[in-house]
Amino acid sequence: MKQNIIISLLIASSLVACNSRKETEPDDTPTSGVIAVASDESLAPILQEEVAVFESIYKEAGIVPLSSGETETINRLLHDSTWLAVTTRQLTGEETDFMNRKKLYPKAIRIATDAIALIVNRQNADSLIGIPTLKDILTGKIHNWNELSPGNPATRIEVVFDNPNSSTVRYAIDSICGGEKLSAHLQAAQSNRAVLDYVSKTPGALGVIGVNWISNPSDSTCMSFIDNIRVMAVSRYQEATPANSFKPYQAYIALGDYPMTRPVYLILSEPRTGLASGFTSFVSSDRGQRIILKSGLLPVTQPVRIVNITN
Repeated sequence: MKQNIIISLLIASSLVACNSRKETEPDDTPTSGVIAVASDESLAPILQEEVAVFESIYKEAGIVPLSSGETETINRLLHDSTWLAVTTRQLTGEETDFMNRKKLYPKAIRIATDAIALIVNRQNADSLIGIPTLKDILTGKIHNWNELSPGNPATRIEVVFDNPNSSTVRYAIDSICGGEKLSAHLQAAQSNRAVLDYVSKTPGALGVIGVNWISNPSDSTCMSFIDNIRVMAVSRYQEATPANSFKPYQAYIALGDYPMTRPVYLILSEPRTGLASGFTSFVSSDRGQRIILKSGLLPVTQPVRIVNITN
């Protein structure tokens, strides 16, 4: 009798352990299951396009984009809310060490080059700007449009970013202003879509935005932008001229003529080969890179068509 009881307990404990493993084991594969992918909000359009095509091919896969500012995107990766993040920077040494201590070894895969675009209202006659002048605007040394050109109205320049914790703000501080503090008068509209809406309605606005938010989806050459705003040409020099200023077209990004560019990475921390790894492979593949090519960003592996245009 006693022996029968022991055998019964062993069988029961084995069933419990088996069920417990089944509950904790992941159920996604490289082409099936459901995962979340964190993304810098300035890169949300390209992520959505990649997801749409991936899910159309792999019917059993579901990818949920989580778009936010750069800080929150990185935090989601660090604190295991997702195995995959789309960012414009690699992890810092401290962030990498933090993940390594958890036996998660993140990999940064470069997939594209992005550009920061400057947009103004259609009524604004200014079409050129130099990086030194932009720095003075962002740091509060220049306040009005007539300081750029005497022919402009004495309208206050209303600079608007997407999010106070975005990669766009970090780029402005690090790459444009050389670490100088931004003016306290700058605004955050909370999203790139809100930046577009504000600039289209505000004559004095100057929007700072990711280029794939303004690329014209109906233009297969990626040589035009949406119609409700004006995109400024940017020069590296103090005196911006038509000859030394460039718009963020793919050709000018590829040739290095456009001065405000940044890399785009997929950061993968998945401890096994699951759906996050499968999606990463897809975005890095020929088909995934062609989606990036059509979006207005510069893909890592696809050739870019160079077209002669008149600014």
